[in-house]
Amino acid sequence: MNTGKLYLKPKKEESLLRFHPWVFSGAIASVKGTPAEGGVVEVYSSDNRFLGTGHYQAATIMVRILSFKPAGIDLAFWRESIGRAYELRRSLGLAGPETNNTCRLIHGEGDNLPGLIVDIYAQTAVIQSHSIGMHRNRKEIAAALRDCLGDSVKRIYYKSEGTLPVRTALVDENEYLYGEDSDDAHVAVENGLKFRIDWIKGQKTGFFIDQRENRILLERYARGRAVLNMFCYTGGFSVYALRGGAALVHSVDSSAKAISLTNENVALNFPGDNRHEAFAEDAFKFMENIDGRYGLIILDPPAFAKHKDSLRNALQGYRKLNTIALKKIKPGGIIFTFSCSQIVSKMDFRLAVFSAAAQTGRRVRILHQLTQPADHPVNIYHPEGEYLKGLVLQVE
Repeated sequence: MNTGKLYLKPKKEESLLRFHPWVFSGAIASVKGTPAEGGVVEVYSSDNRFLGTGHYQAATIMVRILSFKPAGIDLAFWRESIGRAYELRRSLGLAGPETNNTCRLIHGEGDNLPGLIVDIYAQTAVIQSHSIGMHRNRKEIAAALRDCLGDSVKRIYYKSEGTLPVRTALVDENEYLYGEDSDDAHVAVENGLKFRIDWIKGQKTGFFIDQRENRILLERYARGRAVLNMFCYTGGFSVYALRGGAALVHSVDSSAKAISLTNENVALNFPGDNRHEAFAEDAFKFMENIDGRYGLIILDPPAFAKHKDSLRNALQGYRKLNTIALKKIKPGGIIFTFSCSQIVSKMDFRLAVFSAAAQTGRRVRILHQLTQPADHPVNIYHPEGEYLKGLVLQVE
């Protein structure tokens, strides 16, 4: 049910005519009706042309467009939208096979459902809302997931406490919308490797699925090398490096919980393997004394910048981190370096790494330029969705 109509200022409809899914508060000329927070509204141009239907929120991004055609946002809408996303993953071989039952089913704007994330871990779907509208529709979304996925989903967990605006009174406790918890349910498979997923207390939805293809690439470079996995979280890169034949793998994270999960994931796949050791330490402190010890280093830090006003400090952080790694790595070594900050552009990140290389005076070559995988699609009309940047460097 639509709760209001919003009319734009003259010439402010151009981005919507190019199918960009966000309407900013500064573009609004007037509001007809009393839109409910998280309710569905229609957006019109200044000359009364229909532009789209979406979720309303009293914030900088005031409307997130769900359809550029007149549409009812009902159970049928959710079924159709989720069904399209599921068929894409199936066609790519990312949903269903026994060797990989871990994928992102819904990636917000990339799947034309701005504000919604759904990750699949074996028989569990984890929903995360980034808008109040998606929060309000969570039960319909869960019902549509059950309709689309059938018996392949045994439980649906809702985890949005940390992603919704704190000012809203709509936020409930994280909860199971369908099914119930089971300890054995928390093990999922990615490319034949097992990982314990903590969707209840872990970061994001419990695992960083977006690095799946990049982990495969790292596996190819690991043979015979001493590998250092910085900001290891649950040890994804570490497990792939071990399967790739690394001589040793050291995992580092400041979180003792992350180190515990890393050790558990290593044990799930390589029980008793003494090539691996994990350290709960600050990344910069740990890297002070690693001169020439490692031939492959992974730098996958959490987002250094979440807002534009922190961009400068973020770029300084990337320069500092990469400078240390470039100085300390063994001659002929390989560095996998990443930024997951959406506001850091590919060019910004590359310039930060370039500056770091120039400071060291070492000869550095780019072997690969990396990004997010196909189950994290980028809406061509919403380039902001291309958030993951990575470079594979060879250091002489």
